[in-house]
Order: sequence, then structure tokens, then C-alpha cells
Amino acid sequence: MQNNKKKADRQDAIKMLISSQEIGSQEELLQALAQEGFELTQATLSRDLKQLKVAKAANVYGRYVYVLPNDILYKRPSHQTAAEMMQSNGFISLQFSHNIAVVRTRPGYASSIAYDIDNRDCPAILGTIAGDDTIMLVLAEQVTHGEIRQFLAGVIPNLRD
Repeated sequence: MQNNKKKADRQDAIKMLISSQEIGSQEELLQALAQEGFELTQATLSRDLKQLKVAKAANVYGRYVYVLPNDILYKRPSHQTAAEMMQSNGFISLQFSHNIAVVRTRPGYASSIAYDIDNRDCPAILGTIAGDDTIMLVLAEQVTHGEIRQFLAGVIPNLRD
């Protein structure tokens, strides 16, 4: 179980780094991860990038940089470290409309939060769709918004009313 947590933390760091910096090679990413305290081989990084469905896309200057699957263009640079970004999970708000919940996040955070929601396997949530800064959750019939809010509070620590 410890290895899975380590892997999840590492993959979260990869997502945060790719979302916040223009990284063009595995070597650059390995160096950035080392600065965040993650020591891994190029082979492990390659497997992580494949699992996360990371691709390369041209930025506005024509340089190819890593992007997450739901990113059309690269993310705006951020001055936070990946560790700081991971401490602040990016949550902004939660709203409901009948059997749909909408979670708003800071840019680049929705995919990571949706991934965490999906991995909790909540039968009250039929599915999630994540963009850059918004997650839509389709809720099962007869589930209360309070039940969903309580479940999400276990996934999103700073969820508030």
C-alpha cells in the first residue's frame, strides 16, 4: 500500500509540474521531480507519463512541451513548487443542480481531483467529467446533496459550504 501512495504522490507531482511549467524532456522532468524530493529512474518516469496519458504539444513559441490529456495548450507558468500546489488542492466551490454536481477548481486542478473522486468508487456518483477547472459529477437517483458533500469532503479536504 505504501508503494501505491508513493506512486500516487509522484504522479500528482508530475501533473502539477507539467501544469505549471514548460517541460520539454524527460530529463528536465526528472530534474524537477528531484527538486521536489522524488528520486526515480527514466523507465519509471516513462511508465508514469504513459499511465497519465501525457503528450507533447507545441507552445506559442513552437517548442514542444509536455501537456496533460485535457490540455489544449500549455499551462500558464506558476511560481509555486509542486509541493505547495499539492498542499492547496485547487478547490474553489461546489454547486448542485438536481442530479448534477459541479466542482470548480483553479486552472489545471480539475483532472487530478476528478481522478481522486473516481478512485474512491462511490456508488452515489455515476461518473465524472473533468475539464481544466471544472468537474461535472452525475449523481445517482435518490442520493442527497448532503451525502455527496460529505463524501467529497473526504476527497477534498478544504471543501466548505
